[in-house]
Amino acid sequence: MNGMWATVIGSGIFHGVNPAMGWLFAAALGLQHGSRKAVLMALPPLALGHAVAVMLVTTSAVALGLFTRVDHLRTVMGALLIAWAAYHHFYGHKQRVRVGMTASFAGLALWSAGMAAMHGAGLMLLPALLPMCGAGLSVGSSLESAGTVTAVHTVVTLATAGAIALAAYQYLGLGLLRRAWINFDWLWCGALSVTGLLLIVT
Repeated sequence: MNGMWATVIGSGIFHGVNPAMGWLFAAALGLQHGSRKAVLMALPPLALGHAVAVMLVTTSAVALGLFTRVDHLRTVMGALLIAWAAYHHFYGHKQRVRVGMTASFAGLALWSAGMAAMHGAGLMLLPALLPMCGAGLSVGSSLESAGTVTAVHTVVTLATAGAIALAAYQYLGLGLLRRAWINFDWLWCGALSVTGLLLIVT
């Protein structure tokens, strides 16, 4: 269980740090409007969209696990992670969800859900869901557990993204990305691939 929650929290921190998951958008809106409130107002819809995209994956995985042997499910999940990493590496940059800088609550939520789905954000939680598969839980209990995992992951992502967005708005500015740029797409594809291989071989 400790490993499960480490995965949930660790992936939440990683998503929160990744500018593609929303903190960059929130900071840019704050700088555009010259308002910390604009930063804070952008965070809830970004978190909601992220949670919806992740929840679709977690509930689907747990539902599949109710009817599939765990060893088979590990192989399927591992292969899916590797395949998604390859897709994202070769084609992910060509698929962009475009939202203007005057986006509404719904627009930000849809943008966030689209970005999370295209990055395969929910897929990184698959290893954390394995203990729930084949554990004899009822459908209701399994889906409730998937909801708990999604909620904790989203809260961690929101807290991390919010802290970075406020720091970028208040102190660092978006020039931070030019001075200390990290290619999160490469890191993300690598993380998906390594996780997939570990699921298959362990």
